Amino acid sequence: MEIIESLQWRYATKKFDNTRTLPQEKIDILTKAFNLTATSYGLQPLKLVVLKDKEIQKDLTTHSWNQQQVADASHLLIFCIEKNVGEAYITKYFDNVKTIRNTPEEILKPFKEQLIDSFENKSADEISNWASKQAYLAMGNLLTVCATEKIDACPMEGFIPEKYDELLNLSQYGLTSVLVLPIGYRAPDDMFAGLKKVRRSINETVITL
Repeated sequence: MEIIESLQWRYATKKFDNTRTLPQEKIDILTKAFNLTATSYGLQPLKLVVLKDKEIQKDLTTHSWNQQQVADASHLLIFCIEKNVGEAYITKYFDNVKTIRNTPEEILKPFKEQLIDSFENKSADEISNWASKQAYLAMGNLLTVCATEKIDACPMEGFIPEKYDELLNLSQYGLTSVLVLPIGYRAPDDMFAGLKKVRRSINETVITL
């Protein structure tokens, strides 16, 4: 029941205590959890930007519909997707499989060629949409980890990705931003912290066949 209690504890934090900073060990847990997140084909078309520069956080608030959580959070996690997922990217993934698992090339080759062919026949928009879905998986995973670690968080789609990309110069990494997660500690006077969680009943949301 501990995980359920943790999920009951979490909420989308509306006001962070800007005097408190998460210790590095908590950030390390989150980055490791991000790296262990399940992704389609195991390709990990994602990178996570961990931002703790308060001046940049303040600047990004302007491009986040002035949501103060962006500025006041201890850290700002920015979920980004790879802009170039093609033959070279897929080949690098399978090279990593060979190195880590010592799997022979003849075993990996059919699946590798299948994936390369599949992605070559996808449009840029299709690949971007596919990669974005993986970012949502990663955020969902980190929200649960945040809850178990008593880290407050506020998942956000309400920002202007193009402005984030420009300000953080994400193009130099071949990335574009898709989701934002301010993390830290809730402010003592955040009125939303004490509100009861509103959810439909399990009978309404779960179908057992």
